[in-house]
Amino acid sequence: MASSTKDELTRLIKLLVDEPDEVEVFEEPDGDEIVFFVEVAEEDLGKVIGRQGRTARALRSLLAARAERDGELYDLEIVDD
Repeated sequence: MASSTKDELTRLIKLLVDEPDEVEVFEEPDGDEIVFFVEVAEEDLGKVIGRQGRTARALRSLLAARAERDGELYDLEIVDD
């Protein structure tokens, strides 16, 4: 299930950014949950986080709804090297 969730999350994030080819999403198990790590171009970082973190919170809310449907625990981390 996580793989299709990863693909859908990737497609969604690509719609938010100016450099969709730079979007990478990695999934990693962490105990009982699956953590999705999102990397985007540096200039797109603000678009994924949003003002006061609103976009990131919305993405986490969508993941939480998907997790409930899948019977999984998901988390989202935005990588800002």
